[in-house]
Amino acid sequence: MTELNAVLDAATKDFDNSLERLFKLVRIPSISTDPAYAAECEKAANAIVDDLQALGFKAQARPTPGRPMVVAHYTPKEATKDTPHLLFYGHYDVQPADPLELWKTPPFEPTIKKDGAVTRMYGRGTSDDKGQFMTFVEAARAWIRTTGTLPIRATFLIEGEEESGSPSLVPFLKANAKELSCDAAFVCDTNMWDPKTPAITTRLRGMVREEITITGPKIDLHSGMYGGPAMNPIRVLSKVIAALHDKNGKVTIPGFYDGVADLPKQTKKQWQSLKFSEAKFLKDVGLKQAAGEKGKSVLEQIWARPTAEVNGIWGGYTGVGTKTVLPSKAHAKFTFRLVGKQNPDKVLKAFQKFVKGLIPKDCKVEFAGGGGSPATEIPEDNPFIAKSAEALKDEFRRDTVLMGSGGSIPICRFFKDILGMDSILVGFALTDDAIHSPNEKYDLESYRRGIRSWVRIMGEFGR
Repeated sequence: MTELNAVLDAATKDFDNSLERLFKLVRIPSISTDPAYAAECEKAANAIVDDLQALGFKAQARPTPGRPMVVAHYTPKEATKDTPHLLFYGHYDVQPADPLELWKTPPFEPTIKKDGAVTRMYGRGTSDDKGQFMTFVEAARAWIRTTGTLPIRATFLIEGEEESGSPSLVPFLKANAKELSCDAAFVCDTNMWDPKTPAITTRLRGMVREEITITGPKIDLHSGMYGGPAMNPIRVLSKVIAALHDKNGKVTIPGFYDGVADLPKQTKKQWQSLKFSEAKFLKDVGLKQAAGEKGKSVLEQIWARPTAEVNGIWGGYTGVGTKTVLPSKAHAKFTFRLVGKQNPDKVLKAFQKFVKGLIPKDCKVEFAGGGGSPATEIPEDNPFIAKSAEALKDEFRRDTVLMGSGGSIPICRFFKDILGMDSILVGFALTDDAIHSPNEKYDLESYRRGIRSWVRIMGEFGR
């Protein structure tokens, strides 16, 4: 039996214990956004530190202005200057469990259920992100217990504020840049292509956010006395929203597409080969027709094209019945998903200028002071991607899909801009894991294959 096979065999035999270790962590309600759970976040961080120290890592729960940051290092005795040094990132904090009445099992009491041919674990954090980053830990455990060491130099960074915007992360990275800089960062917070096909995410969209308030009359007005001559700010806001897109679904803000490149033919061909069902994708959420840019496939729209969306709108009377009022103010929240080399600051300023140009003289607009982060694209010929893809193929016996993501993971830009290293996004979640929602789940097979995959990836880079 080869060394790699021995480690894989050990990981498989220890799977039930690995599951129980994950369950102990899931039972800790480490909700970062609610100060009432600060002690639980510290408990989770300390539990991870204790586990890693027992494996021989030099691990600490580092204080921040918010929740603790877990930092752990492992250097094999036989390491040389050529031994790869890899950083593994995840987060131990979770979203609030509300609304509790929609959970079929207690959110912080992990439960295993068999759903047809699939066995799943349910509980807050099982997928996002405790079940994901614990695949790192369990892979390291299998290597150390089997061979006495890791085949690589490893740094683990497990943060506790990802679900509340990571306010402490950038200062922490800047203050500890020398210690945390590695050859590459591995992030386990993304999806597989499907339950049997591994994936590496190579594209993440950036994001800009802004909130506007349009004020018309200085007070709410009686619609019978002032309806007609008085400008209604909701009407103005509706005009702004309607003007954001043209009839073909393109965003009309001048300069919005600066930095957006056409999708490379090779990438487009690979995405077309995935046999993605646009009809099923829309049907699953009760829709029938794609509403984005005409001439662009659904995958291209969500992975490689920018968007402008209205996330909330309110103003005037919204209670039961009728109140004949012209409101003084109208409000809306906007987000813009960015791709390529779009500049978040330029997009924000262009949007603000666009809105100001649509405001009549009798109204004024105020901006809440939005912000954002740029998109991330990792070249598909990156050697860390190539080696990881081969290791995943060895485990799943299928080619690894190089895919995009419609979401944003700002940590990847921070790793690049502050620490100077690319991020390799290998995840084992599935799109139906209901993360952030009641009844969050993680397939047991995702957890098992995730552990085995990281055993292989660590071994691949340690050869």
